[in-house]
Order: sequence, then C-alpha cells, then structure tokens
Amino acid sequence: MIEDDEETRRPAGRGHATGAAATWGLLAAWAVHDLEELATVRRWARNRVPVLRTRHPAVPEAVWRRLEASGGREFAGAVGVMALIVAAAAADGHRTGGRSAFYQVALNGFGLHGAVHVGQALATRGYTPGVVTSPLLVVPFTLWARGRLRRAGVLRPGRARDAVHGLALAGAATAGAHLVARRLMARSPGGR
Repeated sequence: MIEDDEETRRPAGRGHATGAAATWGLLAAWAVHDLEELATVRRWARNRVPVLRTRHPAVPEAVWRRLEASGGREFAGAVGVMALIVAAAAADGHRTGGRSAFYQVALNGFGLHGAVHVGQALATRGYTPGVVTSPLLVVPFTLWARGRLRRAGVLRPGRARDAVHGLALAGAATAGAHLVARRLMARSPGGR
C-alpha cells in the first residue's frame, strides 16, 4: 500500500524547488510516449504478431488474438483511461510539491515501464510500440524528475520494494485501463 502521511499532503509553497516541470512533466512525457504507441500499435500488431506467433508456438493463442486486437478502439480507450490516472498522479505531485507517494510511485513505474519496453524489443528482436521514446524520453525524464525531487529534499528513499510498487502500479493501471476500455467499447453502439 502507498503510504500517505501528513508530510506528503502538505502543499508546496510558491516557487517550490520541484516545480511544475517535474510534476506536470510526468503527464507531458507520458503523452508523447503514448502518442508513439497509438501511432504504431496497429501496424505493429498486423505485421509482427504473425512472425512472433510462428517463432513462439508455445504462447497461448489467446495472447496472440489479444495482441492482434490491441490496435483498435479498445487500445485508444485504454490510453484515455490511463491519461486520467497519470493526470491524477501529476496533479497530486504538483499539489504536494512532489511529496505525494502516489506521484512518486507513478513516476517510478513510468520509468521502469520504459525499461520493460526496451526488454520487449530485445525479446522480440525488433521494434515494439513505445521503444523509441522509452530510452529517449521516458527513462531520462524519470531520472531527471527524481533528481529534482532529491535536490528538493522530498524524494522518498529508494528501496527494492519501491521498484516493485512502481511496476505493480504501472501493471495494475494498464490492466485496469484495458478492462475499463473493453467494457466501455462493449456498451457503445457498434461494440468493438
């Protein structure tokens, strides 16, 4: 569970050292990263999934079908839901001058998920959606923002469990966003 104490909730004073760039920057960096994914996921799924299906026959067929369907309205809907989550984390970070546990865990998860994108590209031996902006934007922004938080004296001490929390939040938020999008698409006229 993410701890939220009185120190975390205390609003930052005017001109606080973390600034808007470190907090709202999370939302901006996420938006650029997800624009890459939105722009490339449909074509990637159409071209790469058949190759990967042949290369990895032990992977269940349901996984391949889900990947093939990932470039449509459901994916765009999931990106929209995730935008709300990231915006909430950035807003909480800004409100607290970067002290928010939610913001810091989301920031850590964002950076670590960039490393996951790079790992996916290595594992599939090719481009995967999000891999270009991961080493160029996601990881550098995360390191920079953590540096700002550290210099401001508000960065929570880094522990292995913080990495686990960050990845867990990123994974849960992604899965939840897709679930919400899938349900919304099922209810909308025309279905998926």
